[in-house]
Amino acid sequence: MASIAFIGLGNMGLPMAANLLKAGHAVKGFDLSSSARDAASDAGLELAADLLDAIRAAEVIITMLPAGVHVVTVWTDIAGKARPGSLVIDCSTIDVESARKAHAIAESAGLASLDAPVSGGTGGASAGSLTFMVGGTGDTFARALPLLEAMGRKIVHCGATGAGQAAKICNNMILGISMIAVCEAFALGEKLGLSHQALYDVASTSSGQCWSLTSYCPVPGPVPTSPANRDYVPGFAAGLMLKDLKLAQQAALATGAATPLGAAAAQLYGLFNKAGQGGRDFSAIIEMLRGAG
Repeated sequence: MASIAFIGLGNMGLPMAANLLKAGHAVKGFDLSSSARDAASDAGLELAADLLDAIRAAEVIITMLPAGVHVVTVWTDIAGKARPGSLVIDCSTIDVESARKAHAIAESAGLASLDAPVSGGTGGASAGSLTFMVGGTGDTFARALPLLEAMGRKIVHCGATGAGQAAKICNNMILGISMIAVCEAFALGEKLGLSHQALYDVASTSSGQCWSLTSYCPVPGPVPTSPANRDYVPGFAAGLMLKDLKLAQQAALATGAATPLGAAAAQLYGLFNKAGQGGRDFSAIIEMLRGAG
């Protein structure tokens, strides 16, 4: 069993750390937020006094942080202070450039490193059913695999450094675009007098079938577990979707890729967030689309 420092104990990080603890690993957590520390303490997680205290004896350091600047800052602080040969894994969703910068920081300090963003939301984090998209060397991936399997169901080695983040932003661009398409179809169906169930029964077994429809249907009824049945309490917040769509557009601009639908999705989620809806599930954008009709 490994000695693990888990940095970032928010809505995703805490259940992930808890699953490592359940798997028998020694986990010591740290977060700057007092509310996150309180929740971690209530969950039975050992808390560190500060970052250095968290990593001092750790063989593995996992970060789950809001943005690339935070990851680069924390990994810079870790470099030279972590045990030589320690494994550092970042599970945040950040830009590819920052991910590669973090890898370079780790390499210069003699640390093994992976970028390993996740998909599956808070429900997947709690259930240990996340999908991990991993960038780094094959040897480092093999070393980390048992730990990732304690937190996830599907673990994919996507390639070299930064490849995990690249896969994540491409995947979430698909998700954002497809959710808008599903919402538009249901809004149109309502205008045409179709019941939600009738449209779902057709589209879910026809060429319109997609994850946004069958797992996160944006209207109440057809999929009982979707956030639409809970007034759009988020499994994946609209604000986070906007963040990921912006990362995709940043990458598209840097590489010269044409992503017109990704750009349109980013604009629509930007409007939704400006309307104060960023804390709701991203499927709630159907309400804005109905109003814009």
